[in-house]
Amino acid sequence: MPQPARPAPRQFDVIRKTNITPNMLRITLGGKGMNTFPEDQASAYVKLMFDNPGQEKPILRTYTVRAQRENEIDIDFVLHEDGGPASSWAINCQPGDKISTGGPGPKKLVDNTADWMLIVGDMTALPAISVNLEQLPQSARGYAVIEVPSEADIQPLRKPDHITIHWVINPHPGTNSNALHNVVSALDWPEGKPSVWAACEFTGMQKLRHHFRNERDIDKREMYISSYWKLGANEETHKSAKRDDAAQEEAA
Repeated sequence: MPQPARPAPRQFDVIRKTNITPNMLRITLGGKGMNTFPEDQASAYVKLMFDNPGQEKPILRTYTVRAQRENEIDIDFVLHEDGGPASSWAINCQPGDKISTGGPGPKKLVDNTADWMLIVGDMTALPAISVNLEQLPQSARGYAVIEVPSEADIQPLRKPDHITIHWVINPHPGTNSNALHNVVSALDWPEGKPSVWAACEFTGMQKLRHHFRNERDIDKREMYISSYWKLGANEETHKSAKRDDAAQEEAA
């Protein structure tokens, strides 16, 4: 059966820019792209398209829809020191500028019917973590463990009363792959069936996955775990590493 055709890219206008914390910048997009953009896409991902001089295809970078309103969506950018195409564009764009996007792709949400929840991630996952926390029922219990580069990057988050947030300060993201693992492995593990959601740097993800599967015996059906980036790699190289890693996991 042939695969359904991908929808044509949508073009959005930059509406405004908002500094959320020192290392996170929010770009609000609107314009004609919203005319066909589906409703209720917070936590879904889009592919932002950036100019690629001398090449036919644009550079693609994957970002989470942090929030959606009737005529706008918010995309949060971590401001990397390496000045990649996405963060450079976010820093330099101005209201009225245009950008094309592909998607949206499917949401990845924690199972809010589980006995308790564990949500883990670094700053690149913070938009998705924020949406995950917001959609939980008030009765939900568990933990969120979130890595940021400084105390100034800690954000106020809406969450159920019985979800405890542990903020982990790591000034050099990706260089200490134990930062999240060490906190997660020290948590008191409640009784009942958990739902685990985790996303972070590639090596950190591997250590968390090993912990969940081999030390906590979490069934893969009760867990979403992904790497959103890899230290020293662009998105294309990272995707290749993810494919190789998935193949090795499947063969194990």
